[in-house]
Order: sequence, then C-alpha cells, then structure tokens
Amino acid sequence: MGHDVDPSRKRKIRLVVALSVAVLLAVALIYTSFSASTEAKEPSQILSSSPGMKTEMTGKVVPGSIRQDGTGITFEVKDREGNAETMPVSYHGAVPDPFRGGREIVLTGAMENGTFVGEPESLITKCPSKFTTNATESTAGGGSSYSGSNG
Repeated sequence: MGHDVDPSRKRKIRLVVALSVAVLLAVALIYTSFSASTEAKEPSQILSSSPGMKTEMTGKVVPGSIRQDGTGITFEVKDREGNAETMPVSYHGAVPDPFRGGREIVLTGAMENGTFVGEPESLITKCPSKFTTNATESTAGGGSSYSGSNG
C-alpha cells in the first residue's frame, strides 16, 4: 500500500482548501471595512462627549462666523437640523471652493479647550442639492426651484 493519493481527489482537496481560504479572506475584509467606519457626530453630540477624542464631525457652518486666522480659519457650526447651540471650530489646511456659511461640512478632529480643532486636509464641504423646495417662494411650479449651481 502506497502513500499516493488519487489525482482527482488531490484536486478536490486543493479546491476545497483554496475556496476556504478565499471565503476567510472575504469575511476578514468585510469585517475590517465595517469596523473601521465611524458615524459622524453632530456638534451637540461632540460638546457633550469627552474632550480629546478623535471624531468625525458633521454640521452646518453658521453664516457670518468664518474668520481668517493666520494660515487657517475659525468658524462656528451647528447641528444640521438647526440646533441653536453652536460650536467653535479651528482649521488649518486647504479650504474647498464651495465652503461658506450655511453649507454642511464633514471634518475630522478633536475638542481642545472648548474648540473643535480639525485635522489638516480633512475638511469636506457637502454641495447643496440643485433642486430645493422653498415654502416661502411663490412659484407657479409648485415651490421647487432650480438653483443652477454646479455643486
């Protein structure tokens, strides 16, 4: 009796091992991609959390609050739904063209001495929708208007 394994059986074993490894790698990739994603927090949530913790913040820039500060900018943000509480933000880095008051942003950073300090090159400005519904606008077309912006 020899130790030789039937060639067709050998191929089946190799196939099962290869497929098992592929499935394990796929599961590991899916697990790491989901566990790496963090949910962005709004200013009211960040103000009530512990300082110094790196967070992805999403909020709306308060119109009229943007100030040049040396090589960076400072501004205030509030919750997207318009919570009255504002949070001061300091940012040094490239500022996207569509950045302005009233726009939604996403910024990675941490609270330091009562100010959210953004990491350089992490500021993202969300472009407003081209179609907006404005209840105060009197149009015959049912209240929807096209702003015509490229954002």
